[in-house]
Amino acid sequence: MPLPTGDMAWPPPHIGPALDAMHTWDTWWSGDPDRLESLYGGSTGGGLDPKRLAATMSGGIRGRIARWWWGTPTAAGERRTKLHVPIAGDLCGGSADLLFSEPPRFTVDDDTTQDRLDVLTDDGMLATLQTAAEIGAALGGIYLRPVYDQDVADRAWITAEHADRALPEFAWGRLSAVTFWRVVREEDGQVWRWLQRHEPSRILHGLYQGTKDKLGRPVPLEDSEETAGFATVVNDEGAVETGYAGLDVVYIPNQSSRRWRCHPRLKDWGRSDLDGVEPLMDALDETYSSWMRDIRLGKGRIVVPETYLESNGPGRGASWNPDQEAFAGISMLDRGTNGGMQLTVTQFAIRVQEHQDTAEDLVNQILRSAGYSGQTFGIGGDVAVTATEVTARERRSMTTRGKKVLRWRPALAQLVEALLAVDQYAFGGGAVPQRPTVEFQDSVQEDPLSLANTADVLRRAQAASTDTLVRMAHPEWDDDQVAAEVDRIRQEQGMAVPDPMQTGALP
Repeated sequence: MPLPTGDMAWPPPHIGPALDAMHTWDTWWSGDPDRLESLYGGSTGGGLDPKRLAATMSGGIRGRIARWWWGTPTAAGERRTKLHVPIAGDLCGGSADLLFSEPPRFTVDDDTTQDRLDVLTDDGMLATLQTAAEIGAALGGIYLRPVYDQDVADRAWITAEHADRALPEFAWGRLSAVTFWRVVREEDGQVWRWLQRHEPSRILHGLYQGTKDKLGRPVPLEDSEETAGFATVVNDEGAVETGYAGLDVVYIPNQSSRRWRCHPRLKDWGRSDLDGVEPLMDALDETYSSWMRDIRLGKGRIVVPETYLESNGPGRGASWNPDQEAFAGISMLDRGTNGGMQLTVTQFAIRVQEHQDTAEDLVNQILRSAGYSGQTFGIGGDVAVTATEVTARERRSMTTRGKKVLRWRPALAQLVEALLAVDQYAFGGGAVPQRPTVEFQDSVQEDPLSLANTADVLRRAQAASTDTLVRMAHPEWDDDQVAAEVDRIRQEQGMAVPDPMQTGALP
């Protein structure tokens, strides 16, 4: 299927609900109060006007959004006092940490291919996977693909494409093609978009000049600096060969979709960790803002008669200076030293415990609804415990991690196979592209003392060999490291002696 040839609405209307949802999740994830006010319409500074009041009384999405706390406009003449708690960023970052706090292990059968794979999957790939996992947790999914530039590096690498700039096509639940777009220029109401359509074995490139809502007409790739370099490498169909027989893009949905399960074109899109907890996050921000409001209003104030104030000159008002701590003036008669109110100290209560309990309950509910345990985010203390106890306390988080691993493992296997193929196509070498075995590391590390005690008990019970004990104590080591350590242990213990049956001493 080629790229679009005629003017059409862009993005296509059928993905509008997904893009709207991702825009909401992205706004919460960004943690920007200005964007939250803009999203929910609470950024006006003139109070609640009649149109706004009508919106709050109406039904539908418009009415629900207007009734959100972030949809409440700041009163005229007052500064904004709304406080945002960035728990959405903590959720998405925590999801990425659970998956890729340690690099996954990729293994293949061919030694030459394994050596090249070790070069390709260095620390830079781990950083990309961590970033992609966080973005996917926020937007509901992430696309990964191999790229190369011979002027930049001597090998191919992995890059992430965001789900809110992608038009995917699925066949029986599997990604069959996808079109990424990027705005490369805006000028005088005109918008230039760069479309990249990924199909098996090739990538189609197209540049379009249109408007904010319309794709417009195709124009030569030379019309933009970002696409000019592809004008000399594409074939007559505007395509570039990838060197990989299959689709060079993988899509990893964060979790299975709930709201679009019956939508024929959106049912295979993923679900964000923030889906469904937006009202709770809105309530959490309201709670913390109310708490800070109590602190502001709870500042001590001293009310004094107006006659106590000293004039500061024409047009400069008057003041009273009890060491410049606090003062406020009211119109009243001075009845002398024995009559009436002279000085009044005002001190409002600060409801610390009520706000704290409410905030903690909201945080726990948000984490529980998103599929995580509070222990994962430091709730419950940092007392040192064994790995078994940590896993028990974080069981819900570990379950969510396990479900996500089921989606990431096959996708990473296909991605690495495509990476090897693209790298071999662009840079040559003796590596044979093949699908690797992907092993995710345990995100919970056993305490070294606990491991040592376990190994000592197994050794005294003669229930495990030296090789098994070394692998237990150092699960991150490969076979060569384990063999070398076993040999050193045997030499230190005097067990490295030749087998008498192999010396030839017996007749």
